[in-house]
Amino acid sequence: MIRGVFNDSEARVPLVVRGLDGREQGVAAVLDTGFTGFLTLPFSVVEDLDLMWRGRSQAVVGDGTLHVFDVFYAVVLWGDEERLVEVAATETEPLLGVAMLYDHELSIRFVEDGMVTIDKFSDSRP
Repeated sequence: MIRGVFNDSEARVPLVVRGLDGREQGVAAVLDTGFTGFLTLPFSVVEDLDLMWRGRSQAVVGDGTLHVFDVFYAVVLWGDEERLVEVAATETEPLLGVAMLYDHELSIRFVEDGMVTIDKFSDSRP
């Protein structure tokens, strides 16, 4: 189970992100259900971890404009497992997208200091 907190109208969860060479860094990622990818990280974190470049991708962002992003590979410590995911390098704070939430259940208590939990489904729901 992954636990975070809801404050200032944002749900955040702590994550450990690891480069393919083993370097790692903790980040606090904002849950963004409008983001269909896995994770965004600031360029500084991508550079610090020396993430492996995958290529470029484009996406329509919240204001409706089309942006091109450099995409990298990283390992995210996700509960009790390691997941190899695609990371879009951005100028913003880390964002956790819905691709990371697939096959999981998200619960947010929408009050200051409210608990955020992400848990893998324990049954065979579709």
